[in-house]
Amino acid sequence: MENYRFKRFFAALLTILGIIVVLFACVAFLSDNEPVLGLFVTKWESIVPFLVGIVFLLSGVSMINNS
Repeated sequence: MENYRFKRFFAALLTILGIIVVLFACVAFLSDNEPVLGLFVTKWESIVPFLVGIVFLLSGVSMINNS
């Protein structure tokens, strides 16, 4: 039972983190070379956080569905 609760918590954490990172990537992509949260991110550099966020989001959702 304890392993089940940890898996659900970790899956929810990954999902929330994935959503936050994807939203950051979208805002960074739409900003016109202005700093986003103090970071200068170009349009091409915003692809990396978007892909990482998608991986976190999909792995979290997959863990929630499997548990």
